[in-house]
Amino acid sequence: MDTQQNTALTRALAEVPEPLPTRGVIHIVIPHTDRFTVVGNHLAQHPGLSTTAVGFAVRIQSLPQGTEVGVKALAARFPEGEKLIAAALRELEAIGYLQRARTRLPDGRIVTRTVFCNQPAALLRPRKTAPHQPATPQAPAPTPAPALPLPPQPVSEPEPTLQPVQVLAAAPQPAPVRAPAPEPVPPLAATPPCPTAPPPQPAAPRFVPLVPPPTAPKPPPRPLPQPRELTPELHRASTALLADLRRHTPEFTLSEDDIQHLAPAVAAWLEREAHPDAIRHALTTDPPRPLRQPARLLKHRLIALLPPPLPGAHDLAMPAPRKTVTPFQTCDGCERAFRSPTPGRCRDCRTDHAQAAA
Repeated sequence: MDTQQNTALTRALAEVPEPLPTRGVIHIVIPHTDRFTVVGNHLAQHPGLSTTAVGFAVRIQSLPQGTEVGVKALAARFPEGEKLIAAALRELEAIGYLQRARTRLPDGRIVTRTVFCNQPAALLRPRKTAPHQPATPQAPAPTPAPALPLPPQPVSEPEPTLQPVQVLAAAPQPAPVRAPAPEPVPPLAATPPCPTAPPPQPAAPRFVPLVPPPTAPKPPPRPLPQPRELTPELHRASTALLADLRRHTPEFTLSEDDIQHLAPAVAAWLEREAHPDAIRHALTTDPPRPLRQPARLLKHRLIALLPPPLPGAHDLAMPAPRKTVTPFQTCDGCERAFRSPTPGRCRDCRTDHAQAAA
C-alpha cells in the first residue's frame, strides 16, 4: 500500500503567490472565522521568554474568563510537570504578562487572584481623555467686524472719448474701515511658581525570580582537578579504579577516552589520601534514572565533591599557651629594679611610705 499524501496542502501551496523563498518556512494563511485568539508578535517573538513560557501564555490567553490557571490546575490539564509550569509562570510574571495577588473576599476568605494582560506595554502609555469629560476651555475666536455698506454711486453715461478705466478711476474711494482697538487686559497677579515634581524613580521589581531564565548567560564550567604530580603509579591506580566501576555498577561503563580524560581528577583524589572505596561510593551512589551520560555525571561529582587535603600533625597540634612576661621597672625611691606592669615604687618603699604616713 502506498503512503497517503496530503494533496490538499500541495494544492494550497500551489496557490501561494510567487516568488517562494528558497529556504525557511512558507506560510499558508487561511483567515479564521470562529474559535481563534489574537496573539501579538511581542509575545510570540519575545527574546526574553522561553518557548514553554510563550506556549503557556497563549494557552492562558485562549481560556475563558474564570478558568483556573494555577500550577496544579495546569499540571493536571497539560503534560508538562509542576516545576516547568511554575518556572514558566514566573517568567511571565517577571515580564508583566501575569500577576498573582492574594485578595480577601467580602466573606473573609483569602484567595489568589490571577490577572493576565495580553499587552502589558500598553498599560504604560498615557491614557486618552474620556469622551464624557469636558475638554480644556479655550478662548473664543475674535468675531470679525461687519463690513460697512458702500455708498451708492451715481450712474452716468460715459463720453465717447473717455475709456472705462478713466471712469473707474474718477469714482470716489470708500473710507478705510478700522478695526476697533482691543480692550486693555488687566495684568494678572503674580502667581508663585509651581514646585517642580521630582523625577520619577524606577519602580522596584515586584518579583525577583530565584530560577534564572533559560536565556541567562551561564558561568564557565569549572576545570577538572589536577594532581601536583601525575606519577605512573598514580595514573595506573586512577585508570584501574575508573575501569572497575562497571563491576560494581553496570551503568558506569566508560570508554577508554573517558577513562583517560577523568584519570587526572581521580589521581587528585588519591593524592589527597582518599580511600578507593570512598571514591567509588561518592561517584556511584544514587545516580539518576535512567543514566544516559555516566561520564558527565562522574566529571561533575569529581569536581563538586573533591575533598580537602588531610591536615598534618602540626595543624592538629594545640598551640602552646602564651606566657605573659612582666617587665622590669626602676623604683622611684631606692632606684632598685623590680617587676611591675607600671612604673612606681617597689614593695619595700611602698611599705615604708605607708608607715611614715601613719
